[in-house]
Amino acid sequence: MSVIEQIKTSVAKAINQLYSIEVLDKDILLNTTKPEFEGDYTVVLFSFVKQLKKDPEALGNELGNYLLANNNNLFAEYNIIKGFFNLTISNKIWLHFLQEQSNNKSYGVALPTGNKVMVEYASPNTNKPLHLGHLRNIFLGWSIAEILKSNGNEVVKTCIVNDRGIHICKSMIAWKMFANGATPESTNTKGDHFVGDYYVKFNEVYKQQVDELIAKGMDEKQAEANAPIMKDTQQMLLDWEAGKPDVIGLWKKMNSWVYTGFDETYQKIGSDFDKTYYESNTYLLGKSLVEKGLEKNVFYKKEDGSVWIDLTQDGLDEKIVQRKDGTSVYITQDIGLAEQRYNEYKANESIYVIGDEQNYHMKVLKLICQKLQLPSADGIYHLSYGMVELPTGKMKSREGTVVDADDLIEEMINISKQKTEELGKVNDFSETELKELYNMIGLGALKFFLLRVDPKKKMIFNPEESIDFHGFTAPFIQYTHARIKSILRKNEVDNIINDTGLLKLEKEVIKQLELFPTALLEAAQEHDPSKLAIYIFNVAQLFNSFYAQHSIAQAENENKKNLRLHIAQLTAQVIKTGMKNLGIDVPERM
Repeated sequence: MSVIEQIKTSVAKAINQLYSIEVLDKDILLNTTKPEFEGDYTVVLFSFVKQLKKDPEALGNELGNYLLANNNNLFAEYNIIKGFFNLTISNKIWLHFLQEQSNNKSYGVALPTGNKVMVEYASPNTNKPLHLGHLRNIFLGWSIAEILKSNGNEVVKTCIVNDRGIHICKSMIAWKMFANGATPESTNTKGDHFVGDYYVKFNEVYKQQVDELIAKGMDEKQAEANAPIMKDTQQMLLDWEAGKPDVIGLWKKMNSWVYTGFDETYQKIGSDFDKTYYESNTYLLGKSLVEKGLEKNVFYKKEDGSVWIDLTQDGLDEKIVQRKDGTSVYITQDIGLAEQRYNEYKANESIYVIGDEQNYHMKVLKLICQKLQLPSADGIYHLSYGMVELPTGKMKSREGTVVDADDLIEEMINISKQKTEELGKVNDFSETELKELYNMIGLGALKFFLLRVDPKKKMIFNPEESIDFHGFTAPFIQYTHARIKSILRKNEVDNIINDTGLLKLEKEVIKQLELFPTALLEAAQEHDPSKLAIYIFNVAQLFNSFYAQHSIAQAENENKKNLRLHIAQLTAQVIKTGMKNLGIDVPERM
């Protein structure tokens, strides 16, 4: 049980015993004591003052005396300031915690709960390579999956690939028209980039043809519908749906090029999936659920034969779930896939990492699944996130102005090399070690910068800012870890910690480290890796403040030195485990 949980339990019990009123642990409002006051944690008494009709000072004194007498040395002292009840935790508690955890490699990681969670992320299209927006999605999905694992959940990581539809046919028709049989191998181009270039080529030609038709007197809408390349693309889509062998063959070939490219990028960034679904296999799902929905009067049929759901009573609008020709729409496929995935994995919760432009779609999906009484319905959670923009503005795939993921990764590694060489501390590293270090710093900076912001917020990505060794960045945290490991290599740690008293900063670091499981839990409950990123940064920053004021190697005596080595040891472990949950490695030296 954490110190905060112990305090809440103790205070609730004290109120129950002293005043014969039932108070639960969750009713106790607890904050960290402000730096200008004495104490570690502050209990807010105002709600109890009113309920018990007691003066805050008297209530605080009665509670304080009871807690000191009945809690096995949990509390050392207390004070009351204007209705705030400040408690100082006994040094023995902090030292016992440090003794127990300082060499515990699994500190912070919870035991299995039996709860199963599915996390869906990435969801790329096979007509273009991964870009910066995908990276925020992938890092969020992978990280929240790891954070949930650390909290004792069994996690299944999934991906749905959008491998069919008109957008895929655009790349295919452009390749057929302009490639002259070229392949990724013959042009020495990464497969997803190769296919993406033809998607851009399609849009260039399409725009040119539309402009020509407008110049001949057509209005814009007519021109867009009658551009020859668009008509060819629409025919190709019909041929694909009809299973025409040469179209299916080209589709499979071009998709295989893309998957090879995707896999290379996933490997670079350390992302993986337990199961990949393909829209070409799932787009017919959900039709049987439409029939069930009609039988249960969840859906209704219009005169033209199309099937709808009326969600106006839920604050939304009417939504089509099946066209009049019997074909499904996206929401129908999603309902069908939700049912299929539940049947396969029986997950209690299903987290969809999808951009905030799909907020409405996800509300509709959950509502329909609930009205159909699908067992997966209540567990649907949309981890909505804001778009990533550049200092120059938004990115556009069809114009080829996106920040390509591979190019960005390479740029980050190059910046990391440049910044590290400027510091001049890697002269004794081998070429292999340097390559590994630059990768670790560059990718760490990229991931941390994209994860340190609340997912719900839009953000602007700046590569130079993300790799600052002194800011709110991964390189700052990585450097702190390497610095601690250097200290530990030069000093032997004695397993037994002797009570020499705790200086203010010593205790502050231990208090912060004791909150690690709470930070992991909060990040999981709120589906927000930024909570963990901020916590790890605060740990690193606080340790640096402590180390700047209190020498370890030149400590006042051996007992003090050993205490500080234990603090350093646990700090390094918390940083390593915390960063691992964000998908970031930390170096032993840098």
